[in-house]
Amino acid sequence: MKDALLAMCDGQTVAASDLIASDLIYPNRSGETYSVKYNPDHRWYYIPEMTADEALLLKCYDSATDGRTRFVPHTAFIDPTTPPDAPPRESIELRMLVFHRQ
Repeated sequence: MKDALLAMCDGQTVAASDLIASDLIYPNRSGETYSVKYNPDHRWYYIPEMTADEALLLKCYDSATDGRTRFVPHTAFIDPTTPPDAPPRESIELRMLVFHRQ
């Protein structure tokens, strides 16, 4: 068990009204992300004890507006059963763009 576990929400359980646009302000640019309002219909998941040979793919954005999940809300959380001396979570984040033509 590690501290600050990663959790993902099932995007199919997130309504558009659950998303709140939030500005990201950096010294040299600005952007936007979403904060997520609580909704008891959300289904959250996490994978404890992932190993170095496992990977998790999170969809951060899809431009399609045909009803499919466009992004997956995710966050770190503190598990109250984690021992105080648990090692910190280690992760590597890689972002890529995929352009698909039909």
